[in-house]
Amino acid sequence: MQFPEHLQYTSDHEWINADGRVGITDYAQDSLGDVVFVELPEVGAPVEAGDTIGVIESVKSVSDLYSPASGTVRRVNEALQGSPELINQDPYGEGWIFELEDAVPGDVMSADSYRQKIEGE
Repeated sequence: MQFPEHLQYTSDHEWINADGRVGITDYAQDSLGDVVFVELPEVGAPVEAGDTIGVIESVKSVSDLYSPASGTVRRVNEALQGSPELINQDPYGEGWIFELEDAVPGDVMSADSYRQKIEGE
């Protein structure tokens, strides 16, 4: 399981980087199984930290996607529309989901804190 140190994490298993790019964690994609569909947020939409902003469907379940920060959706990963499996293959790289402009993180934690939370589950 990967926990890149440069990212911040939420208890709902999303990550955010310093540029406002957001995705789900390696732990989350592993728990979901094969991702088959991603509902992306609308570009230009204002969001608040903790808002439900989309859905991720896998062969096992359907899960809400939460925003780890407040801001405005600047960009979405259009590649996920045709290749949602990118989330499974590269959750911290090509499998990113959306980007926020002027992101103000909500309740986030460091990689070490997130790792401890996961190991306790």
